[in-house]
Amino acid sequence: MFKILLILFIVVPILEIYLLIQIGSVIGAWPTIGLVLLTAILGASMLRIQGLSTLAQIRESLDRRELPAVQLVEGLLLAVCGALLLTPGFFTDTLGFLCLIPGIRSQIAMALLHKVFIIRTTRPAEQHPENEPRTLEGEYWEEDK
Repeated sequence: MFKILLILFIVVPILEIYLLIQIGSVIGAWPTIGLVLLTAILGASMLRIQGLSTLAQIRESLDRRELPAVQLVEGLLLAVCGALLLTPGFFTDTLGFLCLIPGIRSQIAMALLHKVFIIRTTRPAEQHPENEPRTLEGEYWEEDK
């Protein structure tokens, strides 16, 4: 968990600053700022469209009396995607735009669901010491024949 937080709060901002400086030195400061603003506006509008589509899919699943698990996870991913798109920088914008592609987003959602499902449904086997007797609790009765 520490490594993930380290990457999120130290490495990503350093990478964003580096990319902004490099792109700014190639195309200039104002075009770089304009490009960052343009990607934020474009991403927000695409996010709105994708969010409404996902909401419609959730409603359709509920109307069919199905659990919309994938759609709910996709909705959560869209929220993360929106945060990435509104964060100034080209690296986070790239990640945000990738998450807006429905095929990629559904693959990420399925991977997250499988990981959570496997973690939630498996338990470690109980270990019994070899020298202790095993006791099975239960009830019994005798029937007359």
